[in-house]
Amino acid sequence: MCLAIPVEVKEVLPDNMAKVTLDGVSKIVSTALIDDVRPGDYLVLHVGYALAKINPEEAERTLALIRQAAAMGDAG
Repeated sequence: MCLAIPVEVKEVLPDNMAKVTLDGVSKIVSTALIDDVRPGDYLVLHVGYALAKINPEEAERTLALIRQAAAMGDAG
């Protein structure tokens, strides 16, 4: 099983890299598989590689589901 999560681009860096954030945590990731990445874009991230762009609404829905699942796990 693999997990890919939505992240927001904060800064585009040289060499097909970008600084992204998720819940206040920043990470430098590869954007080599995606064209025209800009700050504010949401990307689907898997193991340090951005796989695709995703619209902000879908990103927020996905993150809400992930948070809900995590909260259920904490309650059990």
